Amino acid sequence: MARPAPLIDLTDEQRTLLEGISRRRETAHCLVRRARIVRRAADGEPNKAMAHALDLDEDGVGPWRRRWANAQDPFAALAGQPKRLRAAIEEILSDRPRSGNPGDFTAEQICQIVALACETPPDPLTHWTREDLVRETLARGIAETISASTIGRFLTSGRPQAPSHPVLAQCQDRRRGHLPGSGAHRVQTVPSSAGTP
Repeated sequence: MARPAPLIDLTDEQRTLLEGISRRRETAHCLVRRARIVRRAADGEPNKAMAHALDLDEDGVGPWRRRWANAQDPFAALAGQPKRLRAAIEEILSDRPRSGNPGDFTAEQICQIVALACETPPDPLTHWTREDLVRETLARGIAETISASTIGRFLTSGRPQAPSHPVLAQCQDRRRGHLPGSGAHRVQTVPSSAGTP
């Protein structure tokens, strides 16, 4: 048997702040969705109906309802302090920090490595290899240790995923059976020295 969903009571101030979070253009989509979950829960909507209306799995609704219910007392203590209350609401509706090790390299180090790979390599090199980039990264003091595979990951992680075939070359003029620009529709230009009548 399913446990009953916790009851949510919103003050007018909390409801106004939730509506503001939902309407603000800069708000992350996940926060907007979670603010809607809380407002619907406060209106008495069951998790199943709410999940269906918001196109979510039922398991994606319950945790936010419970998290809000557990925070109602701290929210009550912040009544009349809209900035602090909004910050507390956004914190409750945000993802918690995930476990795991922080990254070994800062964004600045990664940018320096990518910039290094864009430089012309010193003589006698004609191009950079991953091993050359490792040596140069260590020599410049960008990082204390780094592997060739890590360098490769940095250099390929931001590359746009382009289609493997030329999309535009496949576009054909269906009326004439030729590729655009093949000469059928040439535009003639008049030299600029020609006078106008």
